Amino acid sequence: MRTLKHISKFIMITLLIVSCEKTPKKKTSSEPSIQKQVTAKDILGNKDYVAISYGGYRTKTRDVQPTIDELKDDMKILHAMGIRVLRTYNVQLPQAANLLKAIRELINEDNKFEMYVMLGAWIDCKYAWTGQTPDHNQESEKNEEEIERAVALANQYPDIIKIIAVGNEAMVKWAASYYVQPGVILKWVNHLQNLKKKGKLDKDLWITSSDNFASWGGGDTIYHVEDLSKLIKAVDFISMHTYPMHDTHYNPVFWGTIDDGKRSSLEKIDFAMQKAKEYAISQYDSVHNYMKSLGVNKPIHIGETGWATYSNGHYGNTGSKATDEYKEAIYYKHMREWTEKAGMSCFYFEAFDEIWKDARNPRGSENHFGLFTIDGKAKYALWNLVDKDVFKGLTRNGNIIVKTYNGNKDSLLLEVQLPPVKAKLVVNH
Repeated sequence: MRTLKHISKFIMITLLIVSCEKTPKKKTSSEPSIQKQVTAKDILGNKDYVAISYGGYRTKTRDVQPTIDELKDDMKILHAMGIRVLRTYNVQLPQAANLLKAIRELINEDNKFEMYVMLGAWIDCKYAWTGQTPDHNQESEKNEEEIERAVALANQYPDIIKIIAVGNEAMVKWAASYYVQPGVILKWVNHLQNLKKKGKLDKDLWITSSDNFASWGGGDTIYHVEDLSKLIKAVDFISMHTYPMHDTHYNPVFWGTIDDGKRSSLEKIDFAMQKAKEYAISQYDSVHNYMKSLGVNKPIHIGETGWATYSNGHYGNTGSKATDEYKEAIYYKHMREWTEKAGMSCFYFEAFDEIWKDARNPRGSENHFGLFTIDGKAKYALWNLVDKDVFKGLTRNGNIIVKTYNGNKDSLLLEVQLPPVKAKLVVNH
């Protein structure tokens, strides 16, 4: 009997061990879920991987970082509307690292969830933001640490980070607080490319810089320096910014409409927004032509473009009369249609309003570039998605996703101003 008992006990223990081995272990948030492997080359210019610029800040200061749960809520909203690629701006603050953690958790919770990142590394000149006079011919000592953080994250999340962008509008000379010379960007782009060659970064990780069209040679010849030529040859693609909305004030050669007695008010606005689209395309063409003049043929993607919905300054009703939800919706549609047809990605600026950008002036345009308001209302550009129940069950800050203006288009149109009437409009090419 003792022998039989021992045998029975042995069998039970063996079965228990086998059962435990067959039970799948629960993934931790740091373990990547198995999903299809894609590269930047597969993503960029692919209409199935719609891109957007993202910042999840909800208050007037970036000292208040969005929580992991808040970031996950935002990712669910963006994923529902078809977004698959995000652009971030720096790794100095916790948001980018927390965002990557949030995406990893969502992938582990649902292996059908798919989101990739163009990770921004912020670049400054010496004495930027210090109160001292910026030295645009020297770089900040902090740049090296920023690049190191970006490299560490790229190696920690190779399944999510597909691109690193060195600097954001870091070369354009109107960024007087912090801009650097092209040689600084070139230095760090070459550094990252060398890490790829040494196997210290994924060989398929693409490296770029995200900057204004003029900085890429498409504007004033003051930018046409040797280091820019070398930079264009060093990056894997050009990430170009174009902002017709800002130029409705600064260079309004294209901005306005023609009163020929045949157009309704909305048709006049549609005409003006068509001109805005053509203006953006002309800036792309200028960068493309400069690149070709150097004997280079690389992809160009739109790293940033957008249209604010409110301004109490240059672009509002007392200025160029450019900003409202109706015009934003038209511009958004134009940019998506143009870039998709051209086989380009467009990191549209931006997903959600961020009120820290002009904290002292809540009505300033910088606070109103989002396709969603801070509290999660979908602006006019996305009303059709609300109608389709795309956001059903999703919330932001505890609020369900509803339309702005209570979905009343007539109320929205009451705030839409006609652009100035011009006898003749010209688009610079």
